[in-house]
Amino acid sequence: MSFFAILIALLLEQARPLAFDNPVHAGLRGWARTVRRNLDAGQSSHGWVAWSLAVGVPAAVAGLVYWGLWQFSSVLAFVWVVGILYVTLGFRQFSHHFSEIRQALDVGDDAVAREKLARWLRVDASSLPRTELLRQVIEQSVLAAHRHVFGVLVCFVVFWALGLGPSGAVFYRLAEYLSRNWRARPDGTPSLALQQAAMQAWSWVDHVPARITALGFAVVGNFEEAVASWRGDAERFAPGSDGVVLAATSGALNVRLMPQTDALTPLEEGDPGTRPEPQLAHLGSVVGLVWRAVVLWMLLLALLTLAGL
Repeated sequence: MSFFAILIALLLEQARPLAFDNPVHAGLRGWARTVRRNLDAGQSSHGWVAWSLAVGVPAAVAGLVYWGLWQFSSVLAFVWVVGILYVTLGFRQFSHHFSEIRQALDVGDDAVAREKLARWLRVDASSLPRTELLRQVIEQSVLAAHRHVFGVLVCFVVFWALGLGPSGAVFYRLAEYLSRNWRARPDGTPSLALQQAAMQAWSWVDHVPARITALGFAVVGNFEEAVASWRGDAERFAPGSDGVVLAATSGALNVRLMPQTDALTPLEEGDPGTRPEPQLAHLGSVVGLVWRAVVLWMLLLALLTLAGL
């Protein structure tokens, strides 16, 4: 059932992408906001309790509803799983940013591309040179693909194998959302304890999915370079699991995804900073890499499904 649910959810999401202001996502954002306001008392234990409730309750509901529906109808249970995957999994939740920036760059309108990148990342990109602009687009696209597709798939499959239904997809997406949303704000909220709990929990949750994403990119790209970059230089790309994904992507595509400050230091032959600078053609390579990885994992999941049958 899991393979067909994922396949149908991906097809539905491509045909009819979910709007950003959809009621499901709005409801989950409201739930996280309510938990933060009522349980954020500044203590470390309160931070972990708040995170556990914000993530655990919706994930548990997803699993309990699935098992409740299964008692009456396997068809209804299947529809529920597809619905959960539809709101948690998919490219169209971020790919419009990538497409708009790529179209602007295709026609040579770098100013519009910078404007759209700034809107996507909510940063000032007005002074970015073209090479740095391309690097940022590649990095953010790859990380978004990991967080919205591959990471969700990994957690969904793991929780499914444990008999927890579709709760893994909800668990992963909420953990990722809280790692972004529960950060310091001008009004002094949330507390430092809540910020640390959300970030620490996310580093644990994303540890295995990020490495599975990196492995997929290595298999469908330049395997030797991807693995070497992943093992030796992940921390130079970004802290935590993001560095693993970016390092593997850099090697798989043979493109420099090194921060500009690091690229100014002398580099030895074979260093990831000596790879070719990002070019417009690399955006197409990123799309190909991601889709090949999707096909790879779907084929593996299909084989596992057939073996189970």
